[in-house]
Amino acid sequence: MNQHIFSCREAKQKDLVEYLDSLSHRPQKIHGNDYWYLSPFREEKTPSFKVNRKFNIWYDHGMGKGGNLIDFGILYHHCSIREFLQKLSDPSSFQQLNRLTGIKSQHPDNIPPPLNALPAESPEEEKRRIKILSAGEIIAPTLVHYLTTRSIPVDLASQYCRQVDFELYGKRITALGFPNKSGGFELRNPNFKGSSSPKDISFIDIGSQEVTVFEGFFSYLSLQRINQYQDPIMTNFLVLNSLAFLEKARPLMEGHTNIHLFLDRDHAGQQSTDKALQWDQKYKDHSDFYTGYKDLNEWLKENTIAPRQIHRQSRHL
Repeated sequence: MNQHIFSCREAKQKDLVEYLDSLSHRPQKIHGNDYWYLSPFREEKTPSFKVNRKFNIWYDHGMGKGGNLIDFGILYHHCSIREFLQKLSDPSSFQQLNRLTGIKSQHPDNIPPPLNALPAESPEEEKRRIKILSAGEIIAPTLVHYLTTRSIPVDLASQYCRQVDFELYGKRITALGFPNKSGGFELRNPNFKGSSSPKDISFIDIGSQEVTVFEGFFSYLSLQRINQYQDPIMTNFLVLNSLAFLEKARPLMEGHTNIHLFLDRDHAGQQSTDKALQWDQKYKDHSDFYTGYKDLNEWLKENTIAPRQIHRQSRHL
């Protein structure tokens, strides 16, 4: 009897959480539809790999990559789409493929090859990328409410962000979009966290000799909120959008006389801060301002303050 081979459509309908469970990957924490894992692609102590079960998609914040189950499978097993569909249909046949190619299935204690060694995207894979449909004024009630939950006024967010409508796997989604320097967007709404291609850093250049650096754009918005009723902060601003860009951004950062770091206080963020402090004395760590919180936005949400209560010392600049 002929073995049925899954189609791409059938494969994408398989539950990612269940598939990860079959590979012995268990979520470290669950928040609504978001399942957070230790990355299957490298060793780490703080979960940076997220599955949104509602949309059945994943995103690895350390790699700056994400997608559906097929995208995960071809990276995890280092195989073609056809080979991965064969595995889903008949796992025993994939074991034979691994023996022939010398590839071992990846587990948490295995480290994959460098990103530049991964296979290039095929035209079919490229079609599954986020497709931007429009970008405009922030007016959607869900996004206005979302900003409220993050303690960011919509009028402030509107200075830096856009309301972006995009299509992903046939679904139309609306999110806040924070532009990067290559024309892509960091995309956020209450149920989605991702980015459109090309993914890159965001750099706000006012011609200053100093630069203030953030891991994510909500931390950047949070500092602007804290200092909203004071004189503007006269530094350039760099939002990495992923710690994977820290090394890439080093020449840009070190072109300044002083580098003010406001990275997250989780394990990955503190490791990156420690690394940067060893590079040059120009780097200054200001994350002690939000000690006890993951990032500056978490601090802001728990310490909502009236304009008259905001002090210049909160800048740490």
